[in-house]
Amino acid sequence: MNEKDYEFLKMKVKKLAGLSLDAYKGEQMMRRLDGYIARHGYAGVVPFFSAVEKDKEILQQLMDFLTINVSEFFRDNEQFNVLKTRVIPDLLKKSQSLNIWSAGCSIGAEPYSVAMLLDELSPHGKHRILATDLDDKSLARARSGGPYAESHLEQVTKGVMLKNFVKSDEGYTVAPKFLSKVDFKRHNLLNDPFEVGFDLIMCRNVTIYFTEETKETLNKGFAKSLNNDGVLFIGSTESMLDAQSMGLKRMFASFFCKEDSAKANQSSALGMKAKAPAARV
Repeated sequence: MNEKDYEFLKMKVKKLAGLSLDAYKGEQMMRRLDGYIARHGYAGVVPFFSAVEKDKEILQQLMDFLTINVSEFFRDNEQFNVLKTRVIPDLLKKSQSLNIWSAGCSIGAEPYSVAMLLDELSPHGKHRILATDLDDKSLARARSGGPYAESHLEQVTKGVMLKNFVKSDEGYTVAPKFLSKVDFKRHNLLNDPFEVGFDLIMCRNVTIYFTEETKETLNKGFAKSLNNDGVLFIGSTESMLDAQSMGLKRMFASFFCKEDSAKANQSSALGMKAKAPAARV
């Protein structure tokens, strides 16, 4: 694939799916798409999109590939253990009505996992979980609570599975009580405005192919959307070297807390005062 082919491809994806590939790392995306088109037996970009325009299923498969719709319940179990034992309990000390956003929620495994944690840690709390994604097909499956394959539940203990899932011939669906605990909405992280007032924002393994500029823009947006002392939870393979400039402080691996600007300024002022040289007499 050359630059001309890639520009044609970007134009088609934007027109057919409303997804801008300008936010993605160009060379990496070109290599990924080259391999994808070849694996599916097309001679090049033009014949591939001739097929895409005729078959919505091929377009959906392309969207799944581009938006990395890979998910499972309690993904990265070690991180979820920190979320359960440290992060959420600390947030619950400040409020019994948490406002949580799962950004890029895919098929819903992540927000439902959080709903299950809250059901255990704060069953009487009036919590809100917003879950957003660009892919309508994934959102439809999420709203239905499944069905999910066994591969989506590899990190789920037997006790949690028996308590929170219903098994059928088609797979596993979440228990009916969780369907009303998550508000699923279509949202484009690159174009749509962000809500504010969140205690916890989860955006994990969504931005790995984004340019550094796009990641910075998104992280600044997440920081603004957090309440003071709110927490941003990112993926285990992701990093945030410029967290401090956004008013975020690293808590644990993958967890960043938004500092109260007034407290931070006060602490800085006290530090400067403590370091000031003693007056001569």
